[in-house]
Amino acid sequence: MRVTLMAFLAVVAPVFGAAHGAEFTVALLQMAPQGNDLEANAATAERFCREAAEKGADVALMPEMWSIGYTRPDPEREGWREAFQAKALRKDSPWVRRFADLAAELDMAVGVTYLEDADNGLRNTLTLFDRHGAEVFTYAKVHTSDFKHMERNMTPGDAFFTGTLDTRSGPVKVGAMICFDRETPESARILMVQGAEIILTPNACRLEELRLAQFRVRAFENLVGTAMANYPGENFEGRSVAYAPDGKCLVLAGEKEGVYLARFDMDKIRAARGKSIWGNAYRRPHRYAPLLSPERDPVWNRTDGNGNPYDPSVR
Repeated sequence: MRVTLMAFLAVVAPVFGAAHGAEFTVALLQMAPQGNDLEANAATAERFCREAAEKGADVALMPEMWSIGYTRPDPEREGWREAFQAKALRKDSPWVRRFADLAAELDMAVGVTYLEDADNGLRNTLTLFDRHGAEVFTYAKVHTSDFKHMERNMTPGDAFFTGTLDTRSGPVKVGAMICFDRETPESARILMVQGAEIILTPNACRLEELRLAQFRVRAFENLVGTAMANYPGENFEGRSVAYAPDGKCLVLAGEKEGVYLARFDMDKIRAARGKSIWGNAYRRPHRYAPLLSPERDPVWNRTDGNGNPYDPSVR
């Protein structure tokens, strides 16, 4: 049976047109960094978090690897690796814990992003603290941008995580993916299968129309809310964005700095999830074995950010 977008909307439109329900508000912190200055960036993030809390946000989300402003090292510069390593932070460092304390003070969850100094190497990481300052999960980017030098020399995460935020309107199940993760459909799909209702997505790249449409489809095909925080200015051009599961754009920022609020109606989302033919309703996982095969056509062979043949099996 061929089901069109219009047919889907005919099913869920009455649900999404229902009375306003329990609201979950994500504050997208579209901030300009001070290069890789850890202290300056922490101060900026705290200021933006306080503004988000004043506006009634349930969670504040930073753009990708905020601690260093996603500043790429110069591989041609002597000592680049040591200098880059010096900016990495342990998960229990004062820099990261500052936002656990801030979350508890503001009664608002905070998604803090940073270059992590993990036991298995450097990682591109998000730690989500709930409004009580407790860690919900720590997620490291699985689909590192291995076509670039910086992330090729970092360690990818090995799993996706979903956790529950205790909000003033009740529990909300959230998951996370980071930037290039959202360009692989399996990322959002795994989070949906694990129960995520909202997917938080720190980002650091330009978001042209097709990438925005791609992110919108992640919400639509998985019956989840999607919320992405990006950097402002000429390098990344802003456009922090959020979509509801019916494809409605809840917020789309311009290029300027700011706190942009995405308000999700959780009652409507849950009602739609209970009726939709998408999401995990009619999937056939027992037919998807080829997705797990490491074999691929030579047309997909690539070199990595270090100029070597890319072998995903070692990543």
